[in-house]
Amino acid sequence: MRKRDRTPACPTPEGAIDRADPHRMTVMTRAPILAAALLALTACSGQSSGSGEAATVQVAGAICRPTPVGRQTTGCYLTLTAASDDRLASVASPDANIVQIHESRIESNMMMMRELREGLALPAGQAVALEPGGNHLMLLGVKEPLVAGDAVALTLTFASSPPLEVTATVGQPAAAEYDHATAPAAH
Repeated sequence: MRKRDRTPACPTPEGAIDRADPHRMTVMTRAPILAAALLALTACSGQSSGSGEAATVQVAGAICRPTPVGRQTTGCYLTLTAASDDRLASVASPDANIVQIHESRIESNMMMMRELREGLALPAGQAVALEPGGNHLMLLGVKEPLVAGDAVALTLTFASSPPLEVTATVGQPAAAEYDHATAPAAH
């Protein structure tokens, strides 16, 4: 148990302690006042921290394909625009066991997909489209079948920007010139 400080805070002219002095402030009365002042200054500072940080990456058009009957894998697409150079480092979803960032490309007339283990570069001010036939998100181990009209929660984690919570609708994305959903695929 800590001993109380017996040092007088406001001695009287005669050197005696006047504990009844209403102007005397103890640590117990100063701490809440200081905390309230700091909170007010933080709220007025214009800078935010923690989960209230302003997003420096904008997300548009988030959509995931319905899962084919008997499959637990599907693709999701969206467009990311970063205010400064950044990198989409990882993605998570409570609706799937694993979410990977993939790239697709045609090799020997076959659509080839591979995970981008280092993430996806987001050059400052440039819209980076994750779309059918190109870069996309791959949901693996989808926990419940996804049907048109459902919603999929995605948490996007970046190298520099704060994480973003995104809700993608389930539906068919706009048709691409070469769509990997209908093309032969190899991993």
